[in-house]
Amino acid sequence: MLVFEFKTYGNQSQFSAVDEAIRTAKFVRNSCLRYWIDNPKVNKYDLNKYCAVLARDFSFADELNSQARQASAERAWSAISRFYDNCKKGTPGKKGYPQFQKYCRSVEYKSTGWKLALDRKSIKFTDKKGIGKLKLKGTRDLHFYQISQIKRVRLVKRADGVYVQFCVDVDRLENTEPSGTTIGLDVGLKEYYTDSNGNTVENPRFLRKGEKVLKRAQRRVSRKVKPSNNRGKARLVLSKRHLKISRQRKDHAVKLARCVISSNDVVVYEDLRIKNMVKNPCLAKSINDASWYHFRIWIEYFGKVFQRVTVAVNPQYTSQECSSCGEIVKKTLSTRTHVCKCGCTLDRDFNAARNILNRGLGTVGHTETFALDASNALGELTSTFAGEILHQQVGS
Repeated sequence: MLVFEFKTYGNQSQFSAVDEAIRTAKFVRNSCLRYWIDNPKVNKYDLNKYCAVLARDFSFADELNSQARQASAERAWSAISRFYDNCKKGTPGKKGYPQFQKYCRSVEYKSTGWKLALDRKSIKFTDKKGIGKLKLKGTRDLHFYQISQIKRVRLVKRADGVYVQFCVDVDRLENTEPSGTTIGLDVGLKEYYTDSNGNTVENPRFLRKGEKVLKRAQRRVSRKVKPSNNRGKARLVLSKRHLKISRQRKDHAVKLARCVISSNDVVVYEDLRIKNMVKNPCLAKSINDASWYHFRIWIEYFGKVFQRVTVAVNPQYTSQECSSCGEIVKKTLSTRTHVCKCGCTLDRDFNAARNILNRGLGTVGHTETFALDASNALGELTSTFAGEILHQQVGS
């Protein structure tokens, strides 16, 4: 499934209608959740039927497309099923009991309620909300895909405008020649990552660099009186600042992950629990600014696209263990050099990256001499997905 995003252009009344459609989608989602709380034995199909009841009882809900109402009910069921799965798996801590949504920024249509123009440069929403025809501007060309391949259309509201997302049912695969190389990655705060070859990538620190502008925008918001238009304008400026930083992080993670995957046949990384790491108040901001989780998500995605092997290994003792003799050398976070009694002296992160690679190669069944056996490696497409707590990689 590919997602193509376009910026939309229209008048103020159309964007007000988009806001109303988003509010209605939030109402349907919360109403379905309330219905499940009162009737715990209902299933996904019962929630879809309940959408018709809401349309009969509330005129503003009837104005929204019927399949858009069902998509909102599916969002509620997604939260419910995730809660059930966490309970069955015995996930430690909170199980994620479904909560009512306070803020909603998107509404989703299925195969009806919209019509794409022949030139693919505009889209018209045909339900009773009155959104009408919106112009599209983007770099993607929808002429390569049939209308039947577009399974979902989303209207997403952001600080800098309204966007339309097209979910196209296409399997993306890219054929590239095997490089015969393997790599282990150790992410960090000083350097973004250090690989098993000793190469490092600088940590961009987008939030730290833009923090001065963010603080200035936040002060302007604080000075304004709450129920005023000037406060709303100041909040919009602040939102755009945060949006820019989030886009910088995503762009950096996507480009870096694609480069790593396209250059190596096997990529090994740590199975970090970021949710637990950010509990440290001294490092939480820096860890979130590094966005390691997004980098991992894109590593796994491009691993599927380029048909590469991606392995997540247990991070325990990767920094303490000597990559030459296996001896455990205790060190604090401030100790940046690994010095072992066997004579091995390496940078702390370089030593950890070598340990990560050795664990990954042992997991997928390869020896230390991974000599141009890329065809066998590509036959073992057993990637470890984010969210799975696995101490070792499953065999193919």
